[in-house]
Amino acid sequence: MNHGFPARGGEQTMAVGIESRWFRRYAPAGAVRGRLVCLPHAGGSAGFFHSWGRAVADGALPAGVELLTTRYPGRQERLEEPAIDSVERLADEISAALQPFADTPLTLFGHSMGSSVGYEVALRLESRYGVRPAALVVSARKAPHQVTPKDTYLRGDRALLEEVHRIGGTEAALLADAELRELVLPALRADFKAVGTYGPRPPLPVGCPVTGLVGDRDPRVSVADLRAWAAVAPAGFDLTVLPGDHFYLVQQRAAVLRALTAHLG
Repeated sequence: MNHGFPARGGEQTMAVGIESRWFRRYAPAGAVRGRLVCLPHAGGSAGFFHSWGRAVADGALPAGVELLTTRYPGRQERLEEPAIDSVERLADEISAALQPFADTPLTLFGHSMGSSVGYEVALRLESRYGVRPAALVVSARKAPHQVTPKDTYLRGDRALLEEVHRIGGTEAALLADAELRELVLPALRADFKAVGTYGPRPPLPVGCPVTGLVGDRDPRVSVADLRAWAAVAPAGFDLTVLPGDHFYLVQQRAAVLRALTAHLG
């Protein structure tokens, strides 16, 4: 079992100079000793975590941590590519794309839909590639055995956009632009299909510790929902509740980074 640690005395052996269409990289000043992999929510993009990139430079993350923000197809740099409408297929692609970066410990952080993707990535890293992540951090999402299918993706564009505005997040404001809206609607619908068709499944355990994060005023996900992730975390589970709604992490960035630091040291 490769636990994601360097092959030789902290020396990087795989990822130096690697460019991947799947990840935007924010490298630390010195040697890379660990990586934080961020997986966006439905309708989200790698750009959602851009401000976290500054945390690498200003020392808000531990020394030697490289940030990888995941670029889902169908948006931003990958706008011309068809979006993927399945959590499982996203996890297949992402876990394979992470292999050149598995020379150091990997901590997976997913928000909302990204939590389900991160969980499936963790399972695949271990079962297919022999790589056990250092930790899985899940945010504002029900556990895999408690998620419920939703048919929002089957409705018209208006209903889809109303749901995005109801949930909130930075992308909701951007959708006011009609031209931009037409560009992102296919990816948005694909994401909602991925979420809506990811029904409950047996709580297969991951080999790494799991941390849950949730806002205390989240209208969609409760503190109890996050506690249910303990069922897939025999290696350990802890929970942090922060002030805010479904997108609490926008206002609570510093607190979230502090919570992550325990797994990145």
